[in-house]
Amino acid sequence: MIAQFKIFPIGKGESLSSFVAECVFIVENSGLHYQLTPMSTILEGDYDEVMGVIKKCRDRLLELSDRVAISIEIDDRKGRSDAMTQKVLSVQEKLAKKKKR
Repeated sequence: MIAQFKIFPIGKGESLSSFVAECVFIVENSGLHYQLTPMSTILEGDYDEVMGVIKKCRDRLLELSDRVAISIEIDDRKGRSDAMTQKVLSVQEKLAKKKKR
């Protein structure tokens, strides 16, 4: 399963990078394959692992603020491993073929 999520406190000002860093620390220590992007974090693992990490991020931010917003997008496909890498490679392969035309 791949999950892309955004999580941030509400009412904590304009710059939220310190809160993002709190969550990335949790993600890094989870041992799950992940990718940090400018707008979200992408996790790969089984459902319980991924949702457990997101819950830990939520719990941590609720220690630091009174309100948290979370957005989660999930791609859950049977029989896939290393889907984060494979999805990108598939697109790059198709793009390379298109450029050769």
